[in-house]
Amino acid sequence: MPTMMKRDYYEVLSVTKTANGDEIKKSYRRLAMQYHPDRNPGDAEAEAKFKEAAEAYDVLSDPAKKERYDRYGHAGLSDMGGGQGGFSNLNDIFEIFGDIFGGMGGSRQQRRPQGQDLQIDVELDLFEAFKGATKTLEFNRAEVCGDCNGTRMKKGSRPAKCNRCGGKGAVVTRQGFFQIQVACPSCGGRGEIITDPCSKCDGQGQVLAKRKIDVTIPPGVDSGSRIRLAGEGEVTEINGPRGDLYCRVRVKAHQVFQRDGTDLLCEVPITFSQAALGGELEVPTLTGASSVTLPRGTSHGDLFRLRGRGMPDLRGRGHGDLLIRTLIDIPKKLTKRQEELLRELAEIDKKHVSSERKGFFDKVKEWLSGSSEDKQEGVKS
Repeated sequence: MPTMMKRDYYEVLSVTKTANGDEIKKSYRRLAMQYHPDRNPGDAEAEAKFKEAAEAYDVLSDPAKKERYDRYGHAGLSDMGGGQGGFSNLNDIFEIFGDIFGGMGGSRQQRRPQGQDLQIDVELDLFEAFKGATKTLEFNRAEVCGDCNGTRMKKGSRPAKCNRCGGKGAVVTRQGFFQIQVACPSCGGRGEIITDPCSKCDGQGQVLAKRKIDVTIPPGVDSGSRIRLAGEGEVTEINGPRGDLYCRVRVKAHQVFQRDGTDLLCEVPITFSQAALGGELEVPTLTGASSVTLPRGTSHGDLFRLRGRGMPDLRGRGHGDLLIRTLIDIPKKLTKRQEELLRELAEIDKKHVSSERKGFFDKVKEWLSGSSEDKQEGVKS
């Protein structure tokens, strides 16, 4: 079952905040029995709920963690070692809460290693990161061979006892004064040798197969965010529980907006007259056009804030802000009327402007080319 956003732990265990330790334990035991992997073999959704219940119980059964969670929610547990990462491995749950399960226990599951986790990159544009999206993922993962059902042998054949270890799966080696028991290198610790391997998987017990699934991306993700899809990783050699699939998000750069956490920055050009006189400025947002009131005398680089018009917070704490930075746009070409008006303004300001558009260095070059006598006369005068 894909796990996108953590559910409230009280909701997971179906208890109230005033529930005592016995009530919390009783509710967790009921859910653990319901979704126990031994009762739901191969059911990835049941396994995910089993892990979720264990994570909730881990927090609510610990007074210190429970107090922190009641005050700050999931974010308050990041520095206490609980609740944030969950349980990705069933063995961890059985080791910590094994006594909860009564007769079922976890010994059989502990002998079944979990499959490897997989990771796949998912690319979004900024608008998809803002609204959330559903992406179709296609990838290869190890599946149990359908011909041999993971036994690695042809149907009807049987393995032979390993001659090197005598079927024990381990051999003893000597290092100096010490004797060390290690997995048998001939059979890999299995105690058996496959004499007639499956032709489809070449005696591996697994084959690569294409997998296609849809993943829901929540609003507010940023580059580096990871989404865990429980039970979508690879199987183990002995058909144990699957690993998980992690979707690593990358949000593409946008041509208009720059992102800083939940805030967005947009640089908007304005004319000299808008800067001097002020007025309403239409600006873009991710939900449509909006407006900003420019005061008289707006400067180049001034910032205006539109609160709540940025990116959504992944934890559900509202939205960031949209910052508008004004850039005064100086035109490189003027119409005749524009030039007349600017010259009139320059006269009012008592500022000298050249009638010819000569650059600064052109004027310096012209001055340097004059006679030394002219320069001296200029100095005397």
